[in-house]
Amino acid sequence: MATRTEELDPLALERQVCFALAVTNRAVLAVYRPLLEPLGLTHPQYLVLLALWDNAKSKQDPLTVKQIATLLQMDSATMSPMLKRLQTLELIDRSRSTTDERTTHITLTPQGVALRRRALKIPPAVVHRLGVDLAELEELHAVLTRINAAALAASRDV
Repeated sequence: MATRTEELDPLALERQVCFALAVTNRAVLAVYRPLLEPLGLTHPQYLVLLALWDNAKSKQDPLTVKQIATLLQMDSATMSPMLKRLQTLELIDRSRSTTDERTTHITLTPQGVALRRRALKIPPAVVHRLGVDLAELEELHAVLTRINAAALAASRDV
């Protein structure tokens, strides 16, 4: 039988938020993988397309590589190979800005726009496969968004 001290061990693996998040991240991405494979996408590519689809809905100017990296909280250097692959798949176009050649604009191709219709099946399939109430997932999303904001703020204070 465990003692009270052992039950409250602050270094117990199962009590670590970082561990729970890491394990859950891998498990949830494993749920997405077979849903994205028929679309020919990896999860990071799917996230890029989500950002571009959102931007297209609001009919704003094309997103830049830097803007997409900021939205996805990724390093701009990580984006380049992924964007090249999406361009090879003919889902996006990359073009240099006419006012600043260091800036690359990313736009959806007609195929990229059309892929959104097929992707609409993914969120309900994920909810179904997880077997969790949509309200629970929305609550989890809100909590994770707050945790992410707090973690970003804390990392800036270091």
